[in-house]
Amino acid sequence: MKIAVLGYGTIGSGVVEVLNINAGKIARRSGETVEVKYVLDLREFPGDPVQDILVHDYSVIAEDDEIGVIVETMGGTKPAYDFVKTALLSGKSVCTSNKELVAAHGAELIQIAKEKNVNFFFEASVGGGIPIIRPINQCITADEIQEINGILNGTTNFILTKMAEDGADFGDVLKEAQELGYAEKDPTADVEGYDACRKIAILTSLAYGKQVDYEDIYTEGITKITAADFKYAEKMNAAIKIFGTSKKIGDHVYAMVAPQVVGHDHPLYSVNGVFNAISVTGNMLGDVMFYGAGAGKLPTASAVVADVVAAVKHQGEHVPITWSSDKLDITPLDEMENRFFVRVGGEEREKAAGVFGEVQMIDAGIAGECGFVTPVMKEKEFSEKVKALDTLITRIRVQ
Repeated sequence: MKIAVLGYGTIGSGVVEVLNINAGKIARRSGETVEVKYVLDLREFPGDPVQDILVHDYSVIAEDDEIGVIVETMGGTKPAYDFVKTALLSGKSVCTSNKELVAAHGAELIQIAKEKNVNFFFEASVGGGIPIIRPINQCITADEIQEINGILNGTTNFILTKMAEDGADFGDVLKEAQELGYAEKDPTADVEGYDACRKIAILTSLAYGKQVDYEDIYTEGITKITAADFKYAEKMNAAIKIFGTSKKIGDHVYAMVAPQVVGHDHPLYSVNGVFNAISVTGNMLGDVMFYGAGAGKLPTASAVVADVVAAVKHQGEHVPITWSSDKLDITPLDEMENRFFVRVGGEEREKAAGVFGEVQMIDAGIAGECGFVTPVMKEKEFSEKVKALDTLITRIRVQ
């Protein structure tokens, strides 16, 4: 099997490395030798063996009938979408790690693959090296998925973990994360929750079989979380994590990305550092958790190559993926029910109880303020009630 790799960055070079190092095992598992015939990139790589198979024009790959599988690791939607669509229409299977592409065009590309009797695989688009796409699509199909909670971004999980451990503020830890290479120079996509939003959109689309537009998902990042918030969390025997969450209650599907306070008995409480984890609740299975390296060159490349093996094994056979282009209506956030951790000025302690009823007061020893946890209520109800407080400092949802 001749394949082509689009993009020779971190993940693309990792794919080539995995294919070379584990060539024998990959051949045994796929049923034939897998050879990288082309690598597409605009750059040159003098001294790298890939230079011998490097091309700069995609048409060379698109028009080569020997190429049966294309690996897309370019990122973004342009020109990745055009390249992938062209590949599928010409009868080539595609394996991608590109969450932006999958979130925006997954349903369409799956349909084209079905019509052309090829495959569009994207295991590495969520959770890096963690297997989650295939389990949802193939292993949990007997269940009605009731809820998905995911720590879906290693950068933000590292930042929140370090803030908790060191008592540091967001800006200082972000700088450290950038120095260590865990955060980009422009960290907006990570710290504002956009990366996690695309991933929970993909998982929700797969869980319920319809298109979820990530623009419809309420998204809140971690930039407003402070060291003081962690002092309260410690008193609550809890942690602060940012989750991608979707849940089905009756006929309503809710989805959200936001920081949440999680108790010590929560399965994702102890997931720290750059690791990712995804908890899936089925109506028959109960809770299962997928945990591991959610990013990184070789873990992500390993997931991509696993898709390549599957594509080679299923030549001439489309593997069904339930994800139609019909839009899934996400219930407005106002209707979602949560508890809320709230910090206000100390002078409003009694007023808070009067506004919210039976609250759990939290004393973190911070002068001039107090914290409390509300009862479960709809987001809309909370938004209305909190207006009665004049000294609101912050609020974080409680899992």
